[in-house]
Amino acid sequence: MSYQQLSDQAAGLAGRLRACRVERLVLCHEPSAVLPVALFGAAWAGVVYQPINYRLADQELRSRAQQAAPALAVISERDAERLSRIDGLQIVTAETLREDPAGGSEAADLGDWPADPDAIAVLLHTSGTTGAPKTAVLRHRHLMSYVLGMVEAASAGADEAHIMAVPPYHVASVAALLSQIYAGRRILMLPRFDPDAWIDLVKAEGVTHVMLVPTMLTRIVDALQRRSEVLAQVRFVSYGGGKSHADVVRKALRLFPEADFMHAYGLTEASSTVCVLGPEDHRLCAASDDPVEQAKLVSAGRPLAGVEVSVRNADGSQASAGITGEIWVRGDRVSGEYQHSGVQLDSGGWFRTHDLGHLDNDGFLWIQGRDDDVIVRGGENLSPGEIEEVLLAHPRVADAAVFGVPSREWGEEVMACVVPCSVAPTADELKQFVSRRLRSSRAPARFEFVDELPYNETGKLLRRELRRRFARPLSSRP
Repeated sequence: MSYQQLSDQAAGLAGRLRACRVERLVLCHEPSAVLPVALFGAAWAGVVYQPINYRLADQELRSRAQQAAPALAVISERDAERLSRIDGLQIVTAETLREDPAGGSEAADLGDWPADPDAIAVLLHTSGTTGAPKTAVLRHRHLMSYVLGMVEAASAGADEAHIMAVPPYHVASVAALLSQIYAGRRILMLPRFDPDAWIDLVKAEGVTHVMLVPTMLTRIVDALQRRSEVLAQVRFVSYGGGKSHADVVRKALRLFPEADFMHAYGLTEASSTVCVLGPEDHRLCAASDDPVEQAKLVSAGRPLAGVEVSVRNADGSQASAGITGEIWVRGDRVSGEYQHSGVQLDSGGWFRTHDLGHLDNDGFLWIQGRDDDVIVRGGENLSPGEIEEVLLAHPRVADAAVFGVPSREWGEEVMACVVPCSVAPTADELKQFVSRRLRSSRAPARFEFVDELPYNETGKLLRRELRRRFARPLSSRP
């Protein structure tokens, strides 16, 4: 599809949306060429674009669709029955939409493009890693602030191509699509992520720019090593949206030898990226012999221009460098608004992220988990992220998750689920490893060795699943 064809199809869909007299366009479809048509067609018609998770169970999927009505739902033919017979929901399959965006009606006189910066552009469900997901509101001015602050218009070279494999209902998909189109870059869609299929498409189509969540990057690194291949044609690798591992990043730097790497920390409520660890920082950290500098490979980097980051103590005061507190953000791209609870910005325009972390003396932000994840052991607050970083430094640990479990003696106790390498460490070995680097109270009292950890499809660790599985008190163990 050319950019002219995208414009024509978006115009056709906008006319259909106006004729349908709906308030939203619901997209329930995997990454495909219908994605940009839906996004721009909705904006042109002045209706809200709302992608929903097509991987949800039928009951939850139908519930979200019902809440969006009156709406036009774009869905695949194989899934159309899942959203049938919902009051106020009109259905069109993606296959039909591609053939006839306007729905067979005469071309409508759409007039000027809607130009209200405060109109709602996109509704996105947050990841819900610690509780029920909320619906974040992003207005046109938030997304425009993000794009104009990140991308130079029409800056892509004629040979540049970007591959999209992140699902449409994630903010990274919306941000990447707008950014790549504003840059004028060729875009390829991978409907279902598979590391070998991803590598094959990158090679076949000369892909130069990629965006991944950390779990995708890990699987691609493993596949490239298994295939004894490198991807020297790739020039830019952006990754973020979850916990990254320094060892994986170092391997990726070797397997993408010509690429600039960027690690992004962001959130749905801030229109995606807030901080980045840029290409130069990646090179310096990877080449350094200083363990402190090497460790920065797993930091979130520094705040972007136009975004302010504050780390606050429990009393709301600014935390000193190196002191863990709650992360607050402010800027034109920060919405901080939810559909049913309104704007959550304070009087100064700051948004409380509920993420914990600290800023170091060089201005690098370190993420240490969610405030919901804090383990309160005997009145002492412990950060799971801090303990996980130490465990991941062990040479025989492939992945690790730390969380609190009930304890009659301490209220909560530290537990770790560990994915071992081929030669597994012992629990005592890991406990001593943590104790030597942190205080003994932070060493996990209980270890479970597992084949894999639960992540959602966008790479976020689901600690609530681990808590549910291992909730029995430590003192009741056999």
